[in-house]
Amino acid sequence: MTSQTFRTAIGRSSPPPPDIASPGSLTRSGGALSGAEPISAQDTPFGQRRWLVGLLVLTGALYLWDLSASGWANSFYAAAAQAGSESWKAFFFGSSDAANAITVDKTPLSIWPMALSIRIFGLSSWSLLVPQALMGVASVALLHATVRRATGSAGAGLLAGLMLALTPVAVLMFRFDNPDALLVLLLIGSAYATLRGVEATESPGLGHPVRWLALGGALVGLAFLTKMLQAFLVLPPLALVYLLFAALPLWKRLGHLLVAFGAMVLAGGWWIAIVELWPASSRPYIGGSQTNSILELTLGYNGFGRLTGDETGSVGGGGGWGSTGVFRMFNSEIGSQIAWLLPAALILGVAALAIGRSSLTRGVRAALVLWLGWLLVTALTFSFMAGIFHAYYTVALAPAIAASAAIGALVLWRRRASLVSSAVLGFTLALTTAVAFSLLDRSDWQPWLKYVVATVGFATALMIVGVRHLPHRVARMVAATAVIAALAAPAAYSVATAATPHTGSIPTAGPSTSGGNAGPGGMGGMAGGVGSLLNGSTSTAQITALLQTDAASYTWAAAAVGSNAASGYQLASQEPVMAIGGFNGSDPSPTLAQFQEYVANGEIHYFLASGDGLGAGVGGGLGGTQTGGASDSTDIATWVADNFTATTVDGVTVYDLSGGIA
Repeated sequence: MTSQTFRTAIGRSSPPPPDIASPGSLTRSGGALSGAEPISAQDTPFGQRRWLVGLLVLTGALYLWDLSASGWANSFYAAAAQAGSESWKAFFFGSSDAANAITVDKTPLSIWPMALSIRIFGLSSWSLLVPQALMGVASVALLHATVRRATGSAGAGLLAGLMLALTPVAVLMFRFDNPDALLVLLLIGSAYATLRGVEATESPGLGHPVRWLALGGALVGLAFLTKMLQAFLVLPPLALVYLLFAALPLWKRLGHLLVAFGAMVLAGGWWIAIVELWPASSRPYIGGSQTNSILELTLGYNGFGRLTGDETGSVGGGGGWGSTGVFRMFNSEIGSQIAWLLPAALILGVAALAIGRSSLTRGVRAALVLWLGWLLVTALTFSFMAGIFHAYYTVALAPAIAASAAIGALVLWRRRASLVSSAVLGFTLALTTAVAFSLLDRSDWQPWLKYVVATVGFATALMIVGVRHLPHRVARMVAATAVIAALAAPAAYSVATAATPHTGSIPTAGPSTSGGNAGPGGMGGMAGGVGSLLNGSTSTAQITALLQTDAASYTWAAAAVGSNAASGYQLASQEPVMAIGGFNGSDPSPTLAQFQEYVANGEIHYFLASGDGLGAGVGGGLGGTQTGGASDSTDIATWVADNFTATTVDGVTVYDLSGGIA
């Protein structure tokens, strides 16, 4: 984007008005922008659409660029999408294989778009990942629309969208097949609907507010079907904003929130109810649970266990996921994913509320409270949760950071004649520059960049403090430079993220430091290896041909311990491969007796094991909480090794189960 675009994003440089316009009062002859300089082409509706289209095109290019380099990305979800493209039953339940042995350890909504894409276009990396990239573009567009409507400023909307698009962890997850891409899109939608509901209480012509509240609740319910209880982190700020800012009697506000709650329960609960009532004998085992219960999975492994660390079946156990505390979002693992603009969002958002509290419109105040509430609740939860936590979860913070920073910057910029406002803007830019320097200094990637960012950022911060004394054209140039300085470092990391292939279950954003990915994101499967708990197996032509031979005569072409160990072979052969024990290899499915029955009935052709004859999931696990399910997986692997003849195919130990016990 040109410097003129950045100047537009900050806003007009004429003497700041006393208020921020509501969406209907933004004019050039009156209202908030009264007395501003003549309209330029970029300020017309056509010009604003042009910049929005440009932002979305650039976002799409960043998210689609060399997308296939990541292969199957997270093969755990890729295998489930492939299975769903082959079997509608597997599609509905989110099964790991088309024969429906076990499900993934999440509700399945995020798998459905990928499965439909594969069903239409065939199995490929592109058909798997393009839906995720398009969700990223849609998220940027929807955040832009939300901020623009709340502030009446197209520039603020563009700035918020640009900040989201250039957040490194957002670039990572919108190019990956984890559930987080759809989660973010749905939660932004819930924020948009809630703010529209608040707006409709003042302007009845905009629709009945309860309909907008119901839509917001339904979107949160769908987010629950995407990533379970994490979706509910936005509920406190959504409810608070409507209670505080809806121009209705209290009893009506409470009634509308009850309707929204009902819509959420319906949108998220129908699938839970069906699965819970479905006879267990005719559906796949619920992966991630120890009792074959979706309610246990929801409230335990994927629920309160994430907060307390008490996660039965977890590979890490309590306390195995890094240090907790208020500065967790800035530590060496997580900081470069999300922390670049986090202090700026908090400072600008809070300062905007404090400085403009008496003059801001209801819509602007509602938006600031919503996004700051989202940011605080989610960040504090992530900072102190004792259970399973990965750096990429922080993508849920990206919309709130972008919106809070953009709205706060707009409010203060329009009050820059005040020394307090200009001082806060200058201090925030200086702090953002210091954060960027610190994060860049943690690696040896492009060491010159941190000095350029520091020089430009600190110099511009000083000019921002005195911007009220500058001619308007110079002030606009300073504003453009400030945006460039603030976004240069995360933008560089975002481009590096897009240029780096990412595979495995724990990807991280940022530049490659070892020829693959930075940190855990570089853990890919070895050639001809059975993979591990966190990395998919990689098949060879010989193994794939073996699995495809006479596959129609069997329910499962093969079985392997752990979903990732099974996934690579399934994706290569496009035949069902049973994932014994689910993701962690610790789910009690199947039991030894059930597995023996499958073998006796001729339903499983091969068992694929690691070099030591044991299943990769158990033998190569992370050493967390051991459960009955882990014992079942070990018992199965041991029974196979004791009773069947092993052969080695391209370095993989293979047992043919079709010939009976040796």
